[in-house]
Amino acid sequence: MAASLLRRVPSLKPCLVRCLNLQEYQSKGLMDKYGVTIQPFLVATSGSEAAEKAHVMLHERGADEIVLKAQILAGGRGKGTFSSGLKGGVKLSRDPLEIGSLTAQMIGYNLVTKQTTAQGSPVSNVMVAKALNIVKETYLAIVLDRTFGGPVIVASPDGGVDIEEVAEQTPERVFKIPVDIFTGITDDTALDLARKLEFEGNAVQDAAKEIKKLYELFIGVDATQVEINPFGLTDQEEVVCFDAKINFDDNAEFRQKEIFGMEDTSESDPREVEAAEYDLNYIAMEGNIACMVNGAGLAMATMDIIQLHGGSPANFLDVGGKVQEEQVEKAFNILTKDPAVKAIFVNIFGGIVDCKVIASGIINACKNTKLELPLVVRLKGANVEAARELLANSGLDIQAHDQLDHAAQAAVKCVG
Repeated sequence: MAASLLRRVPSLKPCLVRCLNLQEYQSKGLMDKYGVTIQPFLVATSGSEAAEKAHVMLHERGADEIVLKAQILAGGRGKGTFSSGLKGGVKLSRDPLEIGSLTAQMIGYNLVTKQTTAQGSPVSNVMVAKALNIVKETYLAIVLDRTFGGPVIVASPDGGVDIEEVAEQTPERVFKIPVDIFTGITDDTALDLARKLEFEGNAVQDAAKEIKKLYELFIGVDATQVEINPFGLTDQEEVVCFDAKINFDDNAEFRQKEIFGMEDTSESDPREVEAAEYDLNYIAMEGNIACMVNGAGLAMATMDIIQLHGGSPANFLDVGGKVQEEQVEKAFNILTKDPAVKAIFVNIFGGIVDCKVIASGIINACKNTKLELPLVVRLKGANVEAARELLANSGLDIQAHDQLDHAAQAAVKCVG
């Protein structure tokens, strides 16, 4: 949410959207490693296990009450509805048996919230946590921002609610503090921010310590965003991070292998997961023309020109700059798995990509998949003449075009 908030703040621009998402319990596990104060919790994957974990929390971990939270990547869980009929993905109880019964109505079912599709997201885990009484809720996020060339703290004393509404209605209640990447968050900065969040007494020092730990986490895990909402105070005067969302820089995967190995793909489109296995990037849309491209910019232009001519993209599949023939075939396999697809449009610019490699891959893919869908191909760039010759002599029904506009019109005509 912090990234979307930045879009509403004129002085800031959001950084690139990243792919890795962790469940709440995974994010809190990372926070715990960095000494950040969180609610004690355990994770369960069945009703019986949740009942056992609730018993442990109540009788061994000092909990007076349990908060049970279904684990999905979307927000709005508390007001969501399960395909089992259960309403609400966040529940409170003092009875382990009730916790078990509620969990049995969550695990294996889809939870529909305002942020999911109409089908909802499948629930595989629940978090069994110690319930704490919150007396103060604030908002805190650390976001990597290109405009400032480093991290920016976005904070508000009005937390626990939709922070975008706060930014719209009372923008003066949202603070934006750039952080020098070499200096980090100083004690004075952390204390000043704690006071801006309207903590008082001993809580000011405690909040400042938590802010510094969160920054250490942000840097340590190569995050692009760490968002805490609420960043709160309990009736025992303890500053606690009650919720967490962490986004990561995919370029740092090589040094964050343990974290990236935690990725939960159960909520992802299976085609996206399969594409990633072959270093391809697949994004589903709602139309009927599949688009195979190289590069996000070309993908956007391709979808725009299809829509300009009255068509609708079903997806785009970015093969990247190092694509080989085998990957092209895999790409066709993925594209044709969508029953909504009525035509395929290949639009490749051969800069570091060899158009001849693409053409060979297309021909093999058509033969091996026994492609019956209309296929429109537009190639430009390196080795393009040899590529066109291959396509022309393939004996396959491929509509090859030199101009993007003509190719897009042909693709739209195929489904019209």
